[in-house]
Amino acid sequence: MRDQLPGPADGERLSTREAAELLGVKPETVYAYVSRGLLDSRRTPGGRGSTFDAEEVRALARRNRRESGSTASPGGEPAVRTRLTLIDRDRYYFRGVDAVELAGRCSYEEVAEWLWTGRPHPGAVFTAPETSVAVARRAVDALPEHAGPADRLRVATIAAATADPLRFDLSEDAVLGTARVLIPTLVAALPPVGPDQGGDGPLAPRLWARLTGLPADQGSLRALETALALLADHDLAASTLAVRVAASARAHVYAAVSAGLGVIEGPLHGAASGLAHRMLRDVLDRGAAPVVAEELRAGRRVPGLGHRLYPGEDPRARALFVLLEEIPRAAPVLAAAREVAAAAARSTPLHANVDLALAVLTVSCGMPASAGETIFAVARTAGWIAHALEEYTERPLRMRPSGVYVGPRPPVPVPFPE
Repeated sequence: MRDQLPGPADGERLSTREAAELLGVKPETVYAYVSRGLLDSRRTPGGRGSTFDAEEVRALARRNRRESGSTASPGGEPAVRTRLTLIDRDRYYFRGVDAVELAGRCSYEEVAEWLWTGRPHPGAVFTAPETSVAVARRAVDALPEHAGPADRLRVATIAAATADPLRFDLSEDAVLGTARVLIPTLVAALPPVGPDQGGDGPLAPRLWARLTGLPADQGSLRALETALALLADHDLAASTLAVRVAASARAHVYAAVSAGLGVIEGPLHGAASGLAHRMLRDVLDRGAAPVVAEELRAGRRVPGLGHRLYPGEDPRARALFVLLEEIPRAAPVLAAAREVAAAAARSTPLHANVDLALAVLTVSCGMPASAGETIFAVARTAGWIAHALEEYTERPLRMRPSGVYVGPRPPVPVPFPE
């Protein structure tokens, strides 16, 4: 079916603003198209502004969409076609299945398999070969003590790549084989804090031993397992977009995952739960009102509140809070989180997001502030690989926007003497 693009009737001419809206670009980009010979412009009477043939603009928009594999979002921003995650009306879905329901019934490994293949894989278990684990552990152990989770996981990913001479095979079966080995390798490469659970069995207990020295009770393990499943993917977040760009250039899957790990350290993405963790520890000592007041006075957002994709409650947070309510040692931390939301609501009514729920989990289970970032990174690796698999089937290098040059017009004299 042909792309249906709204626009004026044939023969009508568009202003620069109208052409930009139809193309889903900025006005400056329209003039860039003219300079590249992709559009013809005509000066308006009086010489102020330009007009463009509507049909020519529509044809360019259709061509851009075919070549990029993209459409335009309702806000005019570029949007990449994906079959993986839909976010709609304060709910989200993995391949059409409610993600919260899926996480409540399936293990993280089963959710990962669903994202990768679209087929149920009951009882899925990921096991890494000892050679891969040994190489990754040596590389991670060589890092200084202050290295963060993303540092360790990124180094482990690169080390595991060096142990895989067939990493450049981008066929689906090869990438799936790598995925099932890479994720447990990342977990095994992290230094254990509690009793090591070994390399077999579900992933969540193995990860638990690398996050806290406390014994793993059933309720806490279930919360960790569910958190991993809930965080496996979330549409085109910043790190996922980086992965797709790398995959578009046909980087192997280790390199694509490394690109994602390079993005999550930002305080607005994977590291956000660490800020909420520190805030909750502070609230437990001093109370919510003074802590929230200090955040607001400094002009900062209160960590763990609000999400741009969920006007209402973050469904991931809601699901985790239900599980955390069943853990007795989480009760005071849950109360602190509710006090934060209530205190902040006097200024701006915002709902708790998944970072606050992760912070409740990590504080109540004796984990460090960086644990939420570790959980996020391990979980999201499944989604990154799913997106890389999608991108490998698309036209290479399609993820390349055109820059709009706004610097001085050439020729500029060479700034060095002869």
